[in-house]
Amino acid sequence: MGSFSVWHWIIVLVIVLLVFGTKKLRNIGSDLGGAVKGFKDGMKGAEEKSAEPTQIQGQNDGKTVDVQAKDVNRG
Repeated sequence: MGSFSVWHWIIVLVIVLLVFGTKKLRNIGSDLGGAVKGFKDGMKGAEEKSAEPTQIQGQNDGKTVDVQAKDVNRG
């Protein structure tokens, strides 16, 4: 059978437009774009949050201590 030619793809596109309509396809595209943007923002926020040191306030002295947890393999 081989690969599809340009004419095959044009026919498929016309059929999809007739079945779904341009408005529904536009809504699907904007929803997908919003989801991708939200995912990128979430990943960006997670990277920034993991780069910041954690601050723990002491119980009685009121001083702030910077802490970075490290995984130590004990053998």
